[in-house]
Amino acid sequence: MSDQNKPARPRVGVVGLGAMGLGMARSLRAAGYDVGVHDLRPETAADFARDGGTAFGTCGELAATVDVLVGVVVNAAQVETVLFGAEGAAGRLRPGSVFVMCSTVDPGWSAALAGRLAERGVLCLDAPISGGAARAAAGELTMMTSGSAEAYALADPVLEAMSSTVYRLGEHAGLGSKVKIVNQLLAGVHIAAAAEAMALGIKAGVPAEALYEVITHSAGNSWMFENRMAHVLAGDYTPLSAVDIFVKDLGLVLDAARPERFPLPLAATAHQMFLQASASGLGAEDDSAVIKIFPGVDLPKTVEA
Repeated sequence: MSDQNKPARPRVGVVGLGAMGLGMARSLRAAGYDVGVHDLRPETAADFARDGGTAFGTCGELAATVDVLVGVVVNAAQVETVLFGAEGAAGRLRPGSVFVMCSTVDPGWSAALAGRLAERGVLCLDAPISGGAARAAAGELTMMTSGSAEAYALADPVLEAMSSTVYRLGEHAGLGSKVKIVNQLLAGVHIAAAAEAMALGIKAGVPAEALYEVITHSAGNSWMFENRMAHVLAGDYTPLSAVDIFVKDLGLVLDAARPERFPLPLAATAHQMFLQASASGLGAEDDSAVIKIFPGVDLPKTVEA
């Protein structure tokens, strides 16, 4: 295909420059997009734009300039504000444009959101993400997506720039969020189990470094053990994904199972562990801080540089 016949690259914006959104915006910029951004912290958007791109003061101002708007905020309430709040995006997105919803939300809410946007002529992709901040920055996320063929036709190159794998799970919003709910069940349970195991080993007198070395080379290892218990070894609970994220996400897991009368004993226990950590004042710390709920465990301290 000649350059003249290639479809024009969509104009893209990112709302939410947290640990994930900032990496995604940088991946888009690295792929050659002139990325518009908005964040509640104007200085964060301005810092991004200094290396290329444009910072906008409101979601609406950004939405008016793009074909694809990527929302990377924490929860449904924040998506609601991005789209329908004062100076929100929904009223400024042009008909035929696409909103890519990357937040972890209730699947039914996601499906309803797609309907609300459709009334305005705006397409919606249900597109929750997984992979963490490092993979976001490298453009190597996993995206669990669902939506119409028309939405994919416009948004595909944007999705590809942000991810290593894009799963197309169906034609209707909500299916991507259902798969993300299952993923978060596993992620939360794995973190809680990893913390319990590490705490037991330390309490029993096993050196933390030796325990980590053995488990990460044994059948009991998991990606979450290897990743999160490294934070514990370093004594570094700087939040990449906070305790309160799993209070929310495991709550969504339990909510999704309730109408099905489906028992989730492990997810419920993990949820209680994260709730206990949050109630103890650890909600803003890294989710590996759930290990701090276990009494009498002498955890590794931060190594000073």
